[in-house]
Amino acid sequence: MGLFTGKRGLILGVANDWSIAWYIAKAIMDEGGVCGFSHLPDKPEDERKKNRGRVAKCTDQYPQTTKFLLPLDVQKDADIAAFMAKAKEEFGQIDFLLHSIAFATLDDIKKDTIACSREGFKLAMDISAYSLLAVCNAAKEIMSPQSSILTLTYFGGERIVAGYNIMGVCKATLDACMKYAAYELGPRGIRVNALSAGPLKTLASSAVGAKGMEGLYAAVAPLGRNVTHEEVGRVGAFLLSDASNGISAEILHVDGGYNAMGSPGRMLDQIGK
Repeated sequence: MGLFTGKRGLILGVANDWSIAWYIAKAIMDEGGVCGFSHLPDKPEDERKKNRGRVAKCTDQYPQTTKFLLPLDVQKDADIAAFMAKAKEEFGQIDFLLHSIAFATLDDIKKDTIACSREGFKLAMDISAYSLLAVCNAAKEIMSPQSSILTLTYFGGERIVAGYNIMGVCKATLDACMKYAAYELGPRGIRVNALSAGPLKTLASSAVGAKGMEGLYAAVAPLGRNVTHEEVGRVGAFLLSDASNGISAEILHVDGGYNAMGSPGRMLDQIGK
């Protein structure tokens, strides 16, 4: 009997087989959980359905524990409502929900934060932060009395990370949204948390220019190395499971301890040479 035997839930935001969301989903399904997945809508002219195809490449590996795979545009309340209606139809109630959704245009990410366009700011905030509130509100009626919601954040929302720019502002907002959602959903028995992973190779990290961060973390973090996709996946699954029932409104860092450092640590030995 696995940690998620008899549990059902939603995985929102898998982009491809390198996504943190996918490693969390795999950990859940390996423990007996059944999942419904979303994918970015494909444009009508895209006959190859590339967005769906990337996610289907993942979910096809788990035919017994993948219940459905549907498009979801989190900027449209009707889309969110339809997705939750499908979840209710298939599952009745759900026990977990993973929110792994963020976006800003490359043009706005690469600019200094103060130079971000007004429309780019609105777009990034809508998709990267507001979507958590919208999803929580739409899902609350189908969440079981002892259930969990998890979102993915990053240390750039807590401290300045050069190059993270407007996405750091979005993650700071996301963190606050998570905490207020945790407070408001708590009486329903719904927990809401965030997972902050160290630098990993993902589609998102390549977009925000995370090159070089792996070496920095390995040099500075107390563990003296980077974390792996599998490690982050297991912690994400833990936060969505009954094993973490006493945890809510928390940002859990899976970064080898990097976030605790107040100096470059052992890297000072190299700097001093």
